[in-house]
Amino acid sequence: MKKIQMVDLKSQYEKIKDEIDAAMQEVIDQAAFINGPHVRLFADDLKAYLNCKYVIPCGNGTDGLQVAMMALDFKPGDEVIVPAFTYIAAVEVIALLGLKPVFVDVDAATFQIDTSKIESKITDKTVAIVPVHLFGQCSEMEAILKMAQNHGLKVIEDAAQSIGSVYRFSDGTLAQSGTMGDIGVTSFFPSKNLGCFGDGGAMFTNDHDLAEKMRMISTHGQKKKYHHHSIGVNSRLDTVQAALLRVKLRYLNQYQNARNKVAEAYDKAFEANSHISIPKRILQSTHVFHQYTIKLKDVNREEFSKHLASFGIPTMIYYPVPTHLQLAYQNYGYREGDFPISEKLCKEVISLPMHTEMESEQLDLIIDSINSYFI
Repeated sequence: MKKIQMVDLKSQYEKIKDEIDAAMQEVIDQAAFINGPHVRLFADDLKAYLNCKYVIPCGNGTDGLQVAMMALDFKPGDEVIVPAFTYIAAVEVIALLGLKPVFVDVDAATFQIDTSKIESKITDKTVAIVPVHLFGQCSEMEAILKMAQNHGLKVIEDAAQSIGSVYRFSDGTLAQSGTMGDIGVTSFFPSKNLGCFGDGGAMFTNDHDLAEKMRMISTHGQKKKYHHHSIGVNSRLDTVQAALLRVKLRYLNQYQNARNKVAEAYDKAFEANSHISIPKRILQSTHVFHQYTIKLKDVNREEFSKHLASFGIPTMIYYPVPTHLQLAYQNYGYREGDFPISEKLCKEVISLPMHTEMESEQLDLIIDSINSYFI
């Protein structure tokens, strides 16, 4: 049996090696490493997959969030609503631009921003809501979009972990994760569901003017070479990454089916275990399981992790410290106890191996090893 990994990128590559190698060799033969043809072709392919009007590739997901906020003309002191339980990227960008992060607690079962707690955080300085589609499913977008419309706010979807997830509105309309707000942003970090071999990201929108502005900002504020119309940044998806992402995009639905099969096996194995809470699905959203994250009840998480490690099974904690208690963001005045659900989750959650190449033998060992902990 192969070594169990949180994400088995090597085995995934080996299955499509010839296609990946050919795509990368084509870029080398063309010697078009920056903004080569594959960048535009990948943007077109992803645009078709997402059914949105514009896709603007960029250097990474964090850059995408920054460019999005710059394109929306947020000003220092403006307030942006963001969940307290998430990766730091959205908060980091808000701080870098001189904006103020306004944290909202999350739902204890779904890990998504708690929409019932957003409205009370809206002030006359609020400019946007950033729902983070955590672990692979969409936040409650219908409620978020309605609130944003009522209060004249922008919505930036952080879809770094949820590409391919589909949301169903109450009228039956379907929309891909990242395409419902004013702007959506994703990451192509290698471990993501659609990952490249380095850093990469993209921004999505259905607004022509926003698309042009984000495209300009991400290339030094240029409308054309050496003519700078705004302050910008240098954030481009390199052509090699775009070429291999074109290949992997063709397999994305297959990859998501594989992830869901692993999740179904975990669900079946642990749903009756009183010490484990399996991930709750949002009814309106499909789940693509970037992570399979459980909550432990009356369990020493460190001992549980060590037990699995003794069988060669890795685990990860996403995330051990809530955003509002991170040392770098203490100047915003939040304290322990402000967001009790997020703080509790940081002490309870643990993520199990989840990837597209999981073998039945590996899956059986993981399940048996977890069950043996409770004997």
